[in-house]
Amino acid sequence: MPSPSHDRPRGRRLARNTVFFSAATGLSRVLGLVREVVAAAYFGVSGAMSAFTIAFQVPNLVRALFADAALQGAFVPVFTELLEKGERREAFRVASSLFFLIALVLGAVTAAFILLADPLMSLFAPGFDDDPRLEGLTVTLAQLLFPIVLLLALSGLVVGMLNSFDHFSVPALAPVAWNIVIIGALVGLAPVFPEEDEIYAYAVGVLAGTLIQFLLPLPWLRGRGGSFSFSLDWRNEHVRRVLWLMLPVTIALGMINLSLLINSLFGTLVQEEAPAAIDKAFRIYQLPQGIFSISIATILFPTLARFAARGATADLRRTMANGVRQILLLLIPSAVLMAVLAEPITRLLYERGEFDAQATDLVATALVWWSISLPFQGVSLLFSRTFFSLQKPWATTALAAVNMVVNALVALALYKPFGIAGIVIGTVAGTLVMTVAQGLLLRRELGGVEARQALAAGVRMLGASALLSAVAYGAWYGLDELLGRTVPAQAVSVGAAIAAGLAVYAGAVWVLGVPEARQIRSLLRSRG
Repeated sequence: MPSPSHDRPRGRRLARNTVFFSAATGLSRVLGLVREVVAAAYFGVSGAMSAFTIAFQVPNLVRALFADAALQGAFVPVFTELLEKGERREAFRVASSLFFLIALVLGAVTAAFILLADPLMSLFAPGFDDDPRLEGLTVTLAQLLFPIVLLLALSGLVVGMLNSFDHFSVPALAPVAWNIVIIGALVGLAPVFPEEDEIYAYAVGVLAGTLIQFLLPLPWLRGRGGSFSFSLDWRNEHVRRVLWLMLPVTIALGMINLSLLINSLFGTLVQEEAPAAIDKAFRIYQLPQGIFSISIATILFPTLARFAARGATADLRRTMANGVRQILLLLIPSAVLMAVLAEPITRLLYERGEFDAQATDLVATALVWWSISLPFQGVSLLFSRTFFSLQKPWATTALAAVNMVVNALVALALYKPFGIAGIVIGTVAGTLVMTVAQGLLLRRELGGVEARQALAAGVRMLGASALLSAVAYGAWYGLDELLGRTVPAQAVSVGAAIAAGLAVYAGAVWVLGVPEARQIRSLLRSRG
């Protein structure tokens, strides 16, 4: 077992990696919001924007099935295990075989989808069947966007390798470049296209940005003790193990992403603006999700995989449980802020150009309900990475199926009486069920998940968040009445409300003695 003297440098390195990755991811998410603001100004929540949303979600679903997240979940534990055993040449041979295998298989899948896009897309947008213009637009946008599946799969393999070497900086910055390229395409190309075709500027930007995202990390694989070689040894035992591990990961992540498509499907049955409104709210939701939970889970994943490879169950459990509490510390207040300030946040970010007050109301309604799932989704993500690190992903795959079924049934029951709110409530219900079930299974697998500590800390965090909600809403209401609703005035009122709420929350968790709050302070101060 590692000694305390070895644990401290590792903890400091993890802290620095987490801080940098969170900052880079935060920058990417902020730029992503800027991208959404620009897109909202051009397209609002129009039928064209809904067509783009669905056309983008379908290749994203296939990406989840075969590409970056699924591939990393299966590849990183095997690649890390080989590195731990000193078999670096074999590790790169496995990576090379997977690289060319992915290129062949997903290249064929991409070509097939482009040819069959018309009948396939009608399955995901049944509400557009009566509108040939939207139906045709959805098909052509999907054909243009589908090559991102191959690019993201290859990018996911490269990023997984770099993460296994504890290199997180360039992979974290690649999405920043992705967003910058898309924003540039929107601003530069949208005015060039005819008015009815402006949405194609968004699709062109996504495709170009994804190409840059793939190319950017490649040079940083040099000097790692190996290199890509032209190898296609799919019979290699390690390649086959990655593919076998990918199967449950693929199914699980595919079903999670299918839940987003389920939301869009029901959205087309509510009104044509609903898919775009749900997606716009989801983009705001992703900001704290990316900065905090995805950052923590990404940084901890190689460490969890190393502990699993060594059979260090106690270290794995302790690391995972601490990560869960850190996620709760950061996402509970984020969820409360999103709920109490949903309308002013949406108005500030989106309401201009084609995006009107009615669109703000639709997006704010979705955002309130999205916020409830935020802490649960963050914890579920880390639980899933823990199962992947143990190379036992089938349990979380079964639970992803339960998640999807619960999501679909609740949305089916509620979309007519409650509209957008009913659709998002389905996602919340599915996420809650999955998170609790994952925790129970991991408790048995690891001999505990430190649930009492998490519950005790969570209760104090909720108490602090109650103060946050009162202070944040009160500050916003007073400043909104005083300053009015020009864009600068809204920026001041919303920004001041968030700052005041977070200051009260930080003070409250400190006074209440939440250990993770003190831990974050010490980690941020660590050097060397």
